[in-house]
Amino acid sequence: MTIAERICSFIDGDFAREAAFLAELVKVPSDNPPGNCAPHADRAEALLEELGLEVEVHPVPEATAHAAGMVSAINLIVRHRFGDGPVIALNAHGDVVPPGLGWSHDPYGAVIADSPHGRVMYGRGVAVSKSDFATYTWALLALKAAAAEGAKLGGTVELHFTYDEEAGGEIGPNWLLDQGLTKPDFVIAAGFSYAITNAHNGCLHLEVTVTGKQAHAAMPETGHDALEAATGILAALYASRAGYATKKSRVPGISTPTLNVGLIKGGINTNVVPDQVVFRIDRRMIPEEEPAKVEAELGNTIAGAARTYAGVSVNVKRIMLAQPLVPQPGWDKIANALQRHARAILGADVPVTGVPLYTDARHYAARGIPIVVYGAGPRSILEANAHNADENLRLDDLRAATKVVALAVAELCGGT
Repeated sequence: MTIAERICSFIDGDFAREAAFLAELVKVPSDNPPGNCAPHADRAEALLEELGLEVEVHPVPEATAHAAGMVSAINLIVRHRFGDGPVIALNAHGDVVPPGLGWSHDPYGAVIADSPHGRVMYGRGVAVSKSDFATYTWALLALKAAAAEGAKLGGTVELHFTYDEEAGGEIGPNWLLDQGLTKPDFVIAAGFSYAITNAHNGCLHLEVTVTGKQAHAAMPETGHDALEAATGILAALYASRAGYATKKSRVPGISTPTLNVGLIKGGINTNVVPDQVVFRIDRRMIPEEEPAKVEAELGNTIAGAARTYAGVSVNVKRIMLAQPLVPQPGWDKIANALQRHARAILGADVPVTGVPLYTDARHYAARGIPIVVYGAGPRSILEANAHNADENLRLDDLRAATKVVALAVAELCGGT
């Protein structure tokens, strides 16, 4: 048997166990917020050890986790050295957004049901990105099985399972890299099966606090209405969005910048002039934009609108800055390997594209490490219902992505 035949045979023969592994991960909540993710990491560690893998456990200090807005986080690394050669890391995150409303299946049930696309597993995080805990684990197991049968492989494969992607990734991949716990030569991060991502948007989160002076609602002229001022500021921000349509990205898959106000709170009671309103802005940046310039422009828009309201002060605080992902030298070597094997396994060409969101991949790229995003899932976020009710994963895509990743990593490791 060729190394490719050995890898595919192992994955086919062990697929029921891979799906069961994923189901166990879906059943353990890891919502972020609130970000109490240590219990999920503990379960993942136990499951990985049951598979005979040696797991390094790297708890994030409590104060560091709290500073990132989380309760707890533990990063896991699995390393397996086949011989001399490159270090290839496979990164997926285990934290997920809260399930929200509208589910027809238990978001933590890992229910498997028939669909027009074959068997599908439902659950929060099943696609983004607990699926790739399974993809990458079974890719490594398949490589180990092939090596045990005589296949020659070089290099080291690392699994990086982290827990703060939904909060920005600062205490996940970024923390592992800052601590000197890893120094990979190539990285594949969690993604979907029918496209390889080499670029993505950046994201800026700002918290705007508008402070006025409370007063009795019967005498509103004696106060300074923070909500009225916030309404004016919001109107100016929304008006500024019209200009975004003229800023077109050259990256396929990415269109224009966006702005969204996703959270707002304030006021004391119905019969009191509001003394303070707080809202948060999400500003997505195309790869061609300069984050510092974007932040300054937003600040100017907010300050300009606020000046028309006497007795009101405004404070703008950066909550998060995720830099855009731009391709690093060597990314094409990973992409070419993935494309070759995806074509063979899926029977279709898999394009290289950008995506209008942000991922943990940027932390590796910021250090000059070539990285692409590829893993288990359908053609789009919408098809997977990612960050939506009834998030789902087609099990055929899980099987296919596992084969593609394993075969690509084997190629990068000089497998014969």
